[in-house]
Amino acid sequence: MLGIFKPYPSPLISGRGIDLDFAMLAGCLALLGLGLVMITSASSEVAAVQSGNPLYHMFRHLVYVAIGLFACGATMLVPIATWQRMGFMMLLGAFGLLVLVLVPGIGREVNGSMRWIGFSFFNVQPSEIAKVFVVIYLAGYLVRRQTEVRESWMGFFKPFIVLLPMAGLLLMEPDFGATVVMMGAAAAMLFLGGVGLFRFSLMVVLAVVAVFVLVQAQPYRMARLITFTDPWSDQFGSGYQLTQALIAFGRGEWLGVGLGNSVQKQFYLPEAHTDFVFSVLAEELGVVGSLVTIALFVFVTVRALYIGLWAEKAKQFFAAYMAFGLAFLWIGQFLINIGVNVGLLPTKGLTLPFLSYGGSSLVICCACVGLLLRIEWESRTHLGSEEHEFNESDFAEETSHGR
Repeated sequence: MLGIFKPYPSPLISGRGIDLDFAMLAGCLALLGLGLVMITSASSEVAAVQSGNPLYHMFRHLVYVAIGLFACGATMLVPIATWQRMGFMMLLGAFGLLVLVLVPGIGREVNGSMRWIGFSFFNVQPSEIAKVFVVIYLAGYLVRRQTEVRESWMGFFKPFIVLLPMAGLLLMEPDFGATVVMMGAAAAMLFLGGVGLFRFSLMVVLAVVAVFVLVQAQPYRMARLITFTDPWSDQFGSGYQLTQALIAFGRGEWLGVGLGNSVQKQFYLPEAHTDFVFSVLAEELGVVGSLVTIALFVFVTVRALYIGLWAEKAKQFFAAYMAFGLAFLWIGQFLINIGVNVGLLPTKGLTLPFLSYGGSSLVICCACVGLLLRIEWESRTHLGSEEHEFNESDFAEETSHGR
């Protein structure tokens, strides 16, 4: 069955058998397992009332996990050079999806936001796909225009001809959180691509001004910004979600109330199994469980950055920039979601990678793991070099695993 992939060696088909970065894989699988446990716990009460089956969301999440693992395996079989060649087409696809979700009758509105394209039994969130496609396209741009990016203002501004319209489409949904994450990852990639400190500083200043203007433009954003500084001033109104999350943290103390014993998930804390699953985790597993979870996130994101560094040392610059971009997407979502949960940032509807309930987010995260594992394998075996041609001997090649 795997013979259709025979022209291209992969981490799943090599002389060493399955030749993966098992440290990265283990960290991500640990987060997936923890996410399944916490979603089962956090959603049981809601699922029992809404569907009559307390394990309803768990079964759906298992389906998403299975699809995600398939997506992870599939992306590992595709050479990184193929993603580089498809960069422009993927960018067009991202624009198409973001336009499509805004079309009435196609896009599905939930809680006042048009962020999903609905199918019979599942929804697709185009913003999750678009963020990854932008990273792939921008990685290719940084390779093609490396000198221009480093030395001229035009090379610095050209990516924003693409990024700003895409940010505008995201804000029309509206999805302010995804916009911040996408633009933040793009800025980090440009900086690592060699943009000078002065131009990068100017970009940061302009970004801060843009965020200020966007917050001022919508009254609900300003209300969130004011409320999160003192949620107890309106604890049964705009500050309700944050106060309930903070109560969950307070109840958890050091070791938590025990798995499945959360009180806040019993209709006190809205979105307990999606955006605020970390609050339920803190209540049930306490400070210790929260810190272990954060340590896992730190490990996989730092490992992703190291994968980018290894690819850069192997002179596989497209793969390196892509790895950096994917890592910064995870870091951005992780920091924003945790910041919202603990009250350091205004409330935003942004999932926690690997842990939150949501099919699109989970499948895309797993696909990103597959891309990172492929990048690590190609940089270690040097099979990603343009001058290397795949042949039958590559399948029998024995390579040392020095990481």
